[in-house]
Amino acid sequence: MASLNKIENWPVENAAAVVVRADGTRAGAYGPTDRRFPLASVTKLIAAYAALLAVEEGAIELDEPAGPPGSTVRHLLAHTSGLAFDEHRTMAEPGARRLYSNAGFEVLGDHIAKVTDIDFPEYLRQAVLEPLGMAATGLAGAGSPAKDGVSTVDDMARFAAELQAPRLLSRQTLTEATSVVFPGVSGVLPGYGHQRPNDWGLGYEIRDHKSPHWTGSASSPRTFGHFGQSGTFLWVDPEAEAACVALTDRAFGPWAIEAWPPLTDAVLSELSRGH
Repeated sequence: MASLNKIENWPVENAAAVVVRADGTRAGAYGPTDRRFPLASVTKLIAAYAALLAVEEGAIELDEPAGPPGSTVRHLLAHTSGLAFDEHRTMAEPGARRLYSNAGFEVLGDHIAKVTDIDFPEYLRQAVLEPLGMAATGLAGAGSPAKDGVSTVDDMARFAAELQAPRLLSRQTLTEATSVVFPGVSGVLPGYGHQRPNDWGLGYEIRDHKSPHWTGSASSPRTFGHFGQSGTFLWVDPEAEAACVALTDRAFGPWAIEAWPPLTDAVLSELSRGH
């Protein structure tokens, strides 16, 4: 795809990207797709998928208690548990505000590990990574399900295909996960300020009509995904019947705010011309 060549102008040393159609085929790729990059918060997408599989397997339930008093698995996935960003400290009543929380995902990982008697990094490997053939992906270091993922574009392309045509998860569960949970709740989208509402699904950020946003002006409101502070993103646009993954080795900052939306718009434009 010619649109991916825009990445050549990004102020990064290394970058790789791929566009995956809804049928799992690649519309185009850029850079070293087998290079491993830190995912940062894009990790939450695969961690949430593992949690949803745990729900379908009956290991946990979305509405069972987890986290602060009154909080459930659903609250933790939707960033409405009331937990602070990076501290195990309660800042709001469950369901009251969209407080984006790494701590919430870590509590969720611990909850799944306790219930299944399997450490979360191993549960993730068995439930998601191994079945999808994501051999280069895993949780590094302390293994936080919020931010310690490492992967390649090749592996994340497999995951992007799964998010469009699920084989491991039921379509009904994925639809619920990528629809707004606790509608109308406001909160801060890291890097982009306060959003009213700050729509989120079960681990998946939903574009809706947020502005500013890291996706493009042409992205449909149904677009879902996540970006990471390591300069990474994955979005799925159901209207375009495609997904895009970009991984870099430069931390998120003003460069990404400027560079990402034009790339997304160029990709969507090229896809629409190809239909």
